[in-house]
Amino acid sequence: MSALFPFLRLFQRHPYRLLLGVLLAIVTLLASIGLLALSGWFLAASSLAGMAGLYSFNYMLPAAGVRGAAIIRTAARYCERLVSHDATFRVLQHLRVFTFSRLIALAPGQLAAFRQGDLLNRFVSDVDTLDHLYLRVIAPLAGAFVVILVVTLGISLIDSELALVLGGVMLATLIMLPPLFYRLGAPAGQIIAQQRARWRLQLMHWLSGQAELSVYGLSARWRQQLDHHERCWQKAQRRQHHLQALSQSLLVLLSGGTVTLLLWMSADGLAHWPTPGALTALIVFCALAAFEALAPVAGAFLPMAQVMAAADRVNAIVDQTPALIFPQTSAIAPGSLTVALEAVTFHYPQRAEAVLHNLSLQVQAGERIALLGPTGCGKSTLLALLTRAWDVETGSVMLQNVALHNWDERSLRQRISVVTQRVHLFNQTLRENLRVARPEASDAQLSDALRQAGLTRLLESEEGLNAWLGEGGRALSGGELRRLAIARALLHDGDLWLLDEPTEGLDATTEHHILELLQQVTAGKTLIMVTHRLTGLTALDRICVMDNGQIVEQGHHHELISKAGRYWHFHQRFAL
Repeated sequence: MSALFPFLRLFQRHPYRLLLGVLLAIVTLLASIGLLALSGWFLAASSLAGMAGLYSFNYMLPAAGVRGAAIIRTAARYCERLVSHDATFRVLQHLRVFTFSRLIALAPGQLAAFRQGDLLNRFVSDVDTLDHLYLRVIAPLAGAFVVILVVTLGISLIDSELALVLGGVMLATLIMLPPLFYRLGAPAGQIIAQQRARWRLQLMHWLSGQAELSVYGLSARWRQQLDHHERCWQKAQRRQHHLQALSQSLLVLLSGGTVTLLLWMSADGLAHWPTPGALTALIVFCALAAFEALAPVAGAFLPMAQVMAAADRVNAIVDQTPALIFPQTSAIAPGSLTVALEAVTFHYPQRAEAVLHNLSLQVQAGERIALLGPTGCGKSTLLALLTRAWDVETGSVMLQNVALHNWDERSLRQRISVVTQRVHLFNQTLRENLRVARPEASDAQLSDALRQAGLTRLLESEEGLNAWLGEGGRALSGGELRRLAIARALLHDGDLWLLDEPTEGLDATTEHHILELLQQVTAGKTLIMVTHRLTGLTALDRICVMDNGQIVEQGHHHELISKAGRYWHFHQRFAL
């Protein structure tokens, strides 16, 4: 239950709306009880009065009471649903904003522990599940408890013994049934929460990977796995529905048994009425209506296992302390940035070996260098550290002679243009995907960046900038994705350019064009480019060869060739 405490505290944001919802629910229940009890008494009294009562029995007042109770019940029910759901949606709104604020503050390394589909499921489905806490648990329990007190006090005015019996049975039902059915329904509830998350994650993977699954003939196998999760999910749901039916059946038995007991006890008369007459009907119908108020309570705790599982899954996000803390502001001089890494060592989580080991690198403002080396030697990790996707374990990283952890996030993002290996495109138009880099850019600026990157073909299509790129930009080739990332970097135009394989997947002609373009747009700016290719390296100021997380060789192209070292061996291999 402790997992629910953070979410219960959110109710303090809207105490009056939530309390008003509970009060309206109580009014609705009492109006329903009054309507049925008064109707039963009215019919019984009218029957006992017979024809002789046409002139002596007051038909108008009870009839007005019945109509008034019906109107109050209808109006209170409408207002209760309106207020309760409004309050719940407001709580969920704050919960989503709070969850997203905690999520967005996490470092990439912390987010890497969750799969994207799983994060979406936690953020949407699990947060939605938490609305049961108020609508199906707190409000019904509070309403039922007040109804028990009011009904017991009301019946005690007629017969205290009957009131104690009815109140005692109802209170025992309220205390015993919810925990009992919580224990019975907990295993099924946990399975529902797990299988729902697995099914949605599997469905997302199946839909996004349809092309690859079809090529390798695995669609049927994945569909079988999806069907298996769905069957397990449905089996657990059937189990909970059976328990819900059992709880209602048990409540009906308790209701019938209690009413029978009340009839037997009132057969010899009531406390002050030896011949109670219609009052017996009032008590019986009041008891029946009061037990109806307990109907939501009997199975109120059945979804609690799902609610707590959802709370645990959301808490796994919000309870994390952000690994990266940025200052609010920082004073950084404008212009090209200097880069300094001193004795940097870095491990990825769950990896024993160091990716970077005691690495040092100095890059002057306006200098353009290349990082060359075999796969896995730490080139991309070095760029990730410069963007502060991770913090170094030992050593220091400085930009413009300011420690990286002293940069505020806004300034850091504004001053650095990045082209990553994996280019992510949103399921939006070409225009919106470009404006990620520069939200205020005009259509003319977007078009100019596309032309510079050699993507004129996209502008010549019928939709132009309104072209829908789809999930992950499947309509684009790998080379076009790479050039679209370069177009974003052109629009962003930072003082430090970090390029990870910018010409991967491009033909020779396009590669030369892109390298010449980068040579022009980064004039006077600091550039660090990771590459496996030797094209265009002669135009750079320095080449750093990396191996096993260290820089083993650096210098200009001609200098390194003359040394006949690692770079010379790279050059010879590609020349062959």
